[in-house]
Amino acid sequence: MIEIKDLTVKYYRQNEETLALDKLNINIATGEIYTFIGPSGCGKSTFLYVLSGILKDYSGSVKIDGRDVDPKSQRIGLILQNYGLLPWKNVYSNTMLGVKIKNAQRGLDEYGKYLLQKLGIDKLLDRYPKEISGGQQQRVAIARAFMLKPDLLLMDEPFSALDAINREELQELFLNIWKENNVTTVFITHSVDEALYLGSKIVVFSPAPGKILKVLDNPCFQMDNLRSREEYYDMSMHLRQLLNKG
Repeated sequence: MIEIKDLTVKYYRQNEETLALDKLNINIATGEIYTFIGPSGCGKSTFLYVLSGILKDYSGSVKIDGRDVDPKSQRIGLILQNYGLLPWKNVYSNTMLGVKIKNAQRGLDEYGKYLLQKLGIDKLLDRYPKEISGGQQQRVAIARAFMLKPDLLLMDEPFSALDAINREELQELFLNIWKENNVTTVFITHSVDEALYLGSKIVVFSPAPGKILKVLDNPCFQMDNLRSREEYYDMSMHLRQLLNKG
């Protein structure tokens, strides 16, 4: 369980104060995927950086299983839009990076081999990021996060830079891997369609400064033939109305 109380983040640039997040309050249940959607600049990425431990200058309280955020002791996986791969390391070294940081003695175990094979990158281990496609790089980023066996997975618009075919393929692949692990996931997106497809819960952000307008149960989650369903149309319209009002 992630418990967030009155989370407020301010930025200071050239003696000017900008309020990025304004008293966010939310509990994120264990084993669920929460998709956070809102307009550009509303503080979604800032929220993710707080959860990851990258951003520590905030007021309010953020607890993961009753403890303050501490990436050194907690297993937190982070998948970014730009993949976040180290260009001087090959695919194998990139996928094992989090594991090596957490446990220098652990090598590629059976789970790791299975994960690489499932993601279709087991034959690319000696290649470097510049030698593989964008879709393959994103698979490496997913492998690196799940290889860590995280307690919390954070995803910042990870598929938005991909073409439609790669995006849909990786969305489905991510869900398949998530079902096997049931890792608590916070997924940032600007796409209504993606929020409906991937989120068991959908959180709607207001324009900046970011506040939570609504937390919705998603009846469309894991529904077959989603886009042809009446529930999908109704939820899509409801979300768009909330975003327009915000």
